[in-house]
Amino acid sequence: MRSSPCISVTGPDGFHGTLDPDARSSDQGPARVLLRLDDGRELWVPEDRLVLQDDNSYFLPRIPVEVMRDAPPSATGTDLTVIPLVEETIAVGKRKVETGTVRVRKVVREHEAMIDEALTREDVQIERIPVHRPVEGPIPVRREGDKTIVSLVEEVLVVEKRLMLTEEIHISVRQVETHEPQRVTLRREEAEIERIPAASSPDAEPV
Repeated sequence: MRSSPCISVTGPDGFHGTLDPDARSSDQGPARVLLRLDDGRELWVPEDRLVLQDDNSYFLPRIPVEVMRDAPPSATGTDLTVIPLVEETIAVGKRKVETGTVRVRKVVREHEAMIDEALTREDVQIERIPVHRPVEGPIPVRREGDKTIVSLVEEVLVVEKRLMLTEEIHISVRQVETHEPQRVTLRREEAEIERIPAASSPDAEPV
């Protein structure tokens, strides 16, 4: 796994070092990061003291006291006057503390109580009513008011006399015309008139 590149850290009076972003510690206080100074020393710096710069480097406004106390002589050979700066910080944390133990025991106690509750009971009354009348088929269960009526049917044998049409005779009349020539004698009466002239007389006129 590749490690993150070190980040430059500067401070007052030429203070310089590199920050290892992979080395972090947050035990019992605020998060801290490991700072390696140019002279080889290492120290843990609270992360919230570092100020991010535009070039992605960090600026440390206050140099830790242990760095100033153990700093080597300056290049000019003059003694370095160290003025310690002290700052109080507060570390807030939470931990669980056992303050006591609770034991829970369940006890069942009995007691008598008087109750008076109305109870409802349904009674069924069955009445058999004879009918004895012919029906066309089974009759379904029906309700009339608060009664449920169940009809019982039975097949019975019925013997009766009936007239049965066994045969029909159809009679029809038709006219048939036939010709049978025969000789018959027919009688007809005719009147024959005979004129008898009267005896002649001198006064008679001819007819």
